[in-house]
Amino acid sequence: VQLQASGGGLVQAGGSMRLSCVASGSISSINSMAWYRQAPGKQRELVATITNSSNTGYAGSVKGRFTISRDNAKNRVYLQMNALKPEDTAIYYCNAMIIRTPPHIFWGQGTLVTVSS
Repeated sequence: VQLQASGGGLVQAGGSMRLSCVASGSISSINSMAWYRQAPGKQRELVATITNSSNTGYAGSVKGRFTISRDNAKNRVYLQMNALKPEDTAIYYCNAMIIRTPPHIFWGQGTLVTVSS
């Protein structure tokens, strides 16, 4: 599985941005996809997840502001980010997981989101 993320950039606080991740390869084996982020000097953290049945989950810090969605026809996962805050500044990574023992985890290259105050 290969993942390609795009859509990052610079936005003012309070603004919106949409990230996109396109998957290729053995995409039919993917069980769930997610967005993670890593701010400077911090550990990578889970932002949002979406399963094959479109069940979603969010980190508390983004709940109500971010929305994860998927377009199976286009093999894409999106992260709509609204009401952005400077603390949302980070490199955002697309992630895919195939449930195996052990799980198979795949990462995209990351896209930088900078929120100015």
